[in-house]
Amino acid sequence: MAGTQAMIFALDDTDHSFYALEWTLDHFFVTDSVFKLVIVHVKTTPTSVIGLAGPGTTDVLMLVETDIKKTAQRVCEKAKQLCSAKGVTDVEFDVVEGDARNVLCDAVDKHHASVLVMGSHGYGAFKRAVLGSVSDYCSHHARCSVMIVKKPKTKN
Repeated sequence: MAGTQAMIFALDDTDHSFYALEWTLDHFFVTDSVFKLVIVHVKTTPTSVIGLAGPGTTDVLMLVETDIKKTAQRVCEKAKQLCSAKGVTDVEFDVVEGDARNVLCDAVDKHHASVLVMGSHGYGAFKRAVLGSVSDYCSHHARCSVMIVKKPKTKN
């Protein structure tokens, strides 16, 4: 469709992310959407998982790399199934290695996206201060609107 806008969806392997994907599909893709959906999954680098490299780390790096690839395939496959179940078949998947903050802002630029959607992990102030917030970074640096989908709190 001419004039279709890109929507970048930031996908990770958490329940929050899959809740946000389902919410997005239900709210933006029930009928003909103005958006082309591009799902971006950011892979961590093997060295960031195991820390500093040293003697004998080559085998460990290969195992970690294999595990990261399997996780990425599993996450993307699960997302494809969810999209398919909701009748959304025109979806592009990008699996990119690197820091999520930079990867997502670069994806916005690459696809000329009008909106970036991501789930909220629901971190408290302390955890967010220590880990940093990808959504906070993207809301300040992405050259488009950023929508953060929050999973409702469950009542005990």
